[in-house]
Amino acid sequence: MSKKSEKPRGEMVSFMLNGARVQADPKWSLLEAIRFYGINIPTLCYDEGLTPYGVCRMCVVEAGNENRAKLVASCMHPVTEGLNVRTHSSRVLKTRKMILELLIARCPSSKKLQDMAAMLELKEVRFDPLNDDCILCGLCVRMCEEQMAAKAIGYAGRGSDRYITTPFDMTSEECRKCGACMYICPVCELRCQGPQAETTLCSGCINTEPVCAPRYGEAMCFMVPCLSCLKKKKKKKPEDEK
Repeated sequence: MSKKSEKPRGEMVSFMLNGARVQADPKWSLLEAIRFYGINIPTLCYDEGLTPYGVCRMCVVEAGNENRAKLVASCMHPVTEGLNVRTHSSRVLKTRKMILELLIARCPSSKKLQDMAAMLELKEVRFDPLNDDCILCGLCVRMCEEQMAAKAIGYAGRGSDRYITTPFDMTSEECRKCGACMYICPVCELRCQGPQAETTLCSGCINTEPVCAPRYGEAMCFMVPCLSCLKKKKKKKPEDEK
């Protein structure tokens, strides 16, 4: 039995998740609570073994009442009593696609990003590709510091000039060449088409385009892909029309 399921029931807080009342430990983040109930939320900068960073914003959800709901990073937002959370509203899905579109424009060679684009049904990238090799998710920095206890790499520069490097851009004596930073990096693995792909977006793994979100304002199921959207409408028989 997992540690989460062993939490005393008296410590639980109650909140609304996609219209259903659920309970969660107040020490959890929204992302932990949402995944506990089996709902898939895409993430890039998040890893269960590392401190949440909240920089990629792919885990965005809508929290609050309909008139005053705001978009929050679920990996950083705590579970609170009475909170109303929507994980797959049209607003959330549109925001995730825009964020992913910007990330792919920065680093179109990443297999992780291309696979995520197929899962979220991203059909186009409207920005010129930069063909960079880093999306500044910070996973490598936190892995090096928190799991390997080395602190051999970190951030340098500010704004658009920010990058990850060793102290003073010199060979670090603290680096043990363990490869943990490359293991956790979401852009090290190249897309199937290789580094010289002709298109910015692959779209090779897209299975179906969900139709429920535009029609109902949010997704009606949380399968990947949405199985309800695969059912074709049966044509009415002539005798049914009478």
